[in-house]
Amino acid sequence: MKFDRFCQGLANWTGRPLTFAIAFLMILVWGITGPLFHFNDTWQLVINTSTTIITFLMVFLIQNTQNRDNDELHIKIDELLRTTQKAHMALLDLEHMDPAELHALRKHYQQMAERDDEGQSPKE
Repeated sequence: MKFDRFCQGLANWTGRPLTFAIAFLMILVWGITGPLFHFNDTWQLVINTSTTIITFLMVFLIQNTQNRDNDELHIKIDELLRTTQKAHMALLDLEHMDPAELHALRKHYQQMAERDDEGQSPKE
């Protein structure tokens, strides 16, 4: 749970405009120092290595927060389905279906939507 809280806090911090401004400023400073270092290989390596490491770590951070958001959303939708009388209870376990079952279910709902569209009167 500590990792989840850490990821959520870091995701909140990295998503702020101030953090973007700091990152932009760092890149600007790096670019301005190019002539000082004659645009040498070490100067280029600094930005390449820094951005690669940050990107690599952010992938795990984003995946963790995305998984958490998905879990929260699934729980909320499951509760809505459970409390809705006309809901199909089979929809509560979609994450356990294989791709073929999901495709068939999606096709079924698309056909239902098409039938509903055909039954409505045109809007003026």
